[in-house]
Amino acid sequence: MHQHDGKFEILSKRVMAPGTTRLEVKAPRVARKARAGQFVMVRVDERGERIPLTIAERHPDKGTIAIVFQALGFSTRQMADLEVGQSFKDVLGPLGQPTDVRRCGRVVCVAGGLGIAFMYPEIVAFAEAGNDITSILGARSKDLLFYVEEIEALSTHVHIATDDGSLGHHGLVTEILAGLLEKGEHFDYCIATGPIPMMRAAVELTKRYDLPTLVSLDPIMVDGTGMCGACRVTVGGEVKFACVDGPDFDGRLVDFDELANRKRAFVEEEERCRLEETADRLEKEREAEQSGDATSR
Repeated sequence: MHQHDGKFEILSKRVMAPGTTRLEVKAPRVARKARAGQFVMVRVDERGERIPLTIAERHPDKGTIAIVFQALGFSTRQMADLEVGQSFKDVLGPLGQPTDVRRCGRVVCVAGGLGIAFMYPEIVAFAEAGNDITSILGARSKDLLFYVEEIEALSTHVHIATDDGSLGHHGLVTEILAGLLEKGEHFDYCIATGPIPMMRAAVELTKRYDLPTLVSLDPIMVDGTGMCGACRVTVGGEVKFACVDGPDFDGRLVDFDELANRKRAFVEEEERCRLEETADRLEKEREAEQSGDATSR
C-alpha cells in the first residue's frame, strides 16, 4: 500500500553523526505495512527529485517511520535543512521486497558507514526471529558510528572497526570477519550492507567458507516501481531491478563490477548541480549584502 496523501510531517530530528541525520516522519500506513529490507521514495517539494531511503525504523503504534541519510547531494542537503513541523511532499512506500527473515541460528551482520542504517532493521528482525546475532560495525572514525547502543542490545557480540583507529579495530570490518572465520567461528548466515567495495570483499571472503551472504543494494533509482530501469543489476546472470526484485540479493550472485560502474554514472551530473547550487547561493548572498549596504546608506 502506497501512502501518498496527507501531510508527511517531521515529528523529530536528530543528528546521528556529523553529516548523518535521522528524521521521524508521520506515515501511518507505511509504518503499518513496512517490513525489514523495504524502503520509501521521498520528495521534499514539487520540484524535488525522488530519493530512495531505507526504512530504518517503523513504529506502527505511533504511525511513524524513521529515515537516516547523509547530506551528500543537493536533495539530501535540502532534506537535512528540514525542521520539526515541516513536511515532505511525498513519502511513497513501502517499496521493494521484504527481507526473507527466518531462524537460521548464528547470524553475522557486517555494516559499514551508512550501511548501518540499512542493517539496523535487519538486526531487529533477525533478533526477533530468535537468531543469535554477531554485529561488526565500521566507519571512518568513531564519531561517524550510530545505532551502536541499539545494536548492542540485540547482539551477543559487537565488534567495531574504524579507518583511523579511534575505536575498536584499526582497519576494515571485513578484517574482523576474516579473523572470526579463521579462528573457526561458525555462522549460519551473513548479511553485509555498506559501500560496494566492502560488500564485495565480504562476499569474496564468505564464499571461501560456504557462508550464505545477503547484500542490500542501493543502485541509482528514479521511480522505485520498476518502470525506469535505472536500478538494474545483474544477479546470477539475469537482469534484476533492485527496486522491485530487491534491494536484497544473494551476494554470491551479484555482478559487483557492473554495479560499481552504474553507480558512477551520475557523479559528473551531481557535481555540476552542486557547483550551480553553490554559485546560486553566493550570488544571493552578494545581492543580500548589496541590498543591506544600500539600506544602511
